[in-house]
Amino acid sequence: MKVLLPPSETKRPGGDGAPIDLDALDLPSLRDHRRQAIEALIDLSRDEDAARRVLKLSDRQVEDIAHNSALLSAPTMPAVDRYTGVLFDALDAASLSTQARRWLGAHVWIHSAPFGPVGALDGIPVYRLAAGTALPGVAPLRRHWADATSSAIAQVRPSFVLDLRSEAYVALGPVPASLATVYVRVVTEQGRALNHFNKKSKGLLVRALAEDRPRVGSLRAFLAWAESRSLTVRVTDSPGIVELVVAG
Repeated sequence: MKVLLPPSETKRPGGDGAPIDLDALDLPSLRDHRRQAIEALIDLSRDEDAARRVLKLSDRQVEDIAHNSALLSAPTMPAVDRYTGVLFDALDAASLSTQARRWLGAHVWIHSAPFGPVGALDGIPVYRLAAGTALPGVAPLRRHWADATSSAIAQVRPSFVLDLRSEAYVALGPVPASLATVYVRVVTEQGRALNHFNKKSKGLLVRALAEDRPRVGSLRAFLAWAESRSLTVRVTDSPGIVELVVAG
């Protein structure tokens, strides 16, 4: 089983890990695409005005230009600890047991714009780049990443993929149709889509998976595990889509 998570715009600063090692990241076939995106961000950071315009930075965010300029030399921390925000605060990976964190490292990919999907425990630096940014020096990010990422996922051949990404990040790397996968929507009992509770519920879902470390190789197995956790997951009429029902 693999779980795909979106990144977060907000990130924890600092880190005590060595600079990013592109050869050590999960999905190693993406190395060249990662290098191209990173070098384009570093090049962009040399022109502050252009960087502010392209990245849509406010005055309070201008320090992100310096972060991007240091992508290959800055300290790192595990991706699951780097990201903050509603989803990652609910997941609260730092408080999990060693065994649960190992499960995250083996089963969770976090899909970033400059690095593509990385393992939850892969070391990454602070950066600023959103999925919809038109980054000078590379093709539009959807074209830059989509085929390469789908191919990289296909090479791993996970038995089952639980896709918790936002639509913007799904576009950067669709799960191949040849794989068993479901996309999770968070809704109320009445079927109303949620925003804040969407992210929180996904974080809590992944935390529960890490705590239990179930063997999930199919949708049926995932549904059985969810029921054991008193989670309501509904299969929809739309192929490949399930609904996680929460109070809202």
